[in-house]
Amino acid sequence: MTNKEQYRKLCNEQNDLPLFHKDWWLDTVCEDWDVAIARNGDHISGVWPYSIERKIGVTIYRTPVLTPYLGPYIFYPTDLKKTKRDNFEHETVNALLEQMQAAQVMAIALSPGHKQAGLYRSKGFGINPRQTFLMPLQEDEHAIFSRLHEDYRRNIRKAEAELEIATDASALPQLWEYQKATLDRKGLGVHFSQAKLQALFDACKANLRCYLWVACKDGVIQAILWHVWDNERAYYLAGAKNPNAKDNRAMTALIWKAISESKKMGKQYFDFEGSMDPGVEKFFRNFGGERELYLTIQKNSSLLWKLKTMLRG
Repeated sequence: MTNKEQYRKLCNEQNDLPLFHKDWWLDTVCEDWDVAIARNGDHISGVWPYSIERKIGVTIYRTPVLTPYLGPYIFYPTDLKKTKRDNFEHETVNALLEQMQAAQVMAIALSPGHKQAGLYRSKGFGINPRQTFLMPLQEDEHAIFSRLHEDYRRNIRKAEAELEIATDASALPQLWEYQKATLDRKGLGVHFSQAKLQALFDACKANLRCYLWVACKDGVIQAILWHVWDNERAYYLAGAKNPNAKDNRAMTALIWKAISESKKMGKQYFDFEGSMDPGVEKFFRNFGGERELYLTIQKNSSLLWKLKTMLRG
């Protein structure tokens, strides 16, 4: 049985695997993928699924489109002492990396919580920190709502009277159009096709892992938010405001709706997925979540790819 076959079996048996590590997610977003598997005796101690691309003769492992995090996932023994967790993680990640030496280029965003920066550096990776915001959902809804900036709370109350918020899967093409318009205005390109967006939404819907929240005013869409989740966390996967709409409260109201529904589903955290864009960072920060850093690791041993990157830049 290949690693990939073993991993599919593991995905079927392990409900705790993060959403972005699920085999059906990888099947949808990756051109090709494989997985490294580390073992501790007879037990699997860690897995690292990775996307495989081949461009101009260069093999590339990088975070696939529409996927905020990937990287290693560790299965800690239930009887492992807390003081030994870091060492267990270090050894497991090292074993996983040893199976991933075929790529000339690697660029992967690791899940929040992985802190083996020294190990990655010793393996020749460049390391960049990024940030997200995690809204803890263990408190009651009133306490969670009180974390929001007072302007946001006021806007949400007004939106409840003025906007109609509901799930509407048919609005996905509009989400694509709104995102493209926003990125075009910033001089940035969309890194995924509308077909890819639709394929992933269909996969999430088939696995009961998403809502598409739509805010309307007088029958006109104001904003759209794609909300996904796994067993522990919910995520803001994608969202956009109608560039022709004037209601600035709609996205705030949609995010609160996703947070509230995530709380009802029993999730532990709502992950905003973060941003290094100052405007987006401020918008997310005012929801009162906890700032969390995560690592992105890069390696490039291909002169051809370095030249391509330099010319593109």
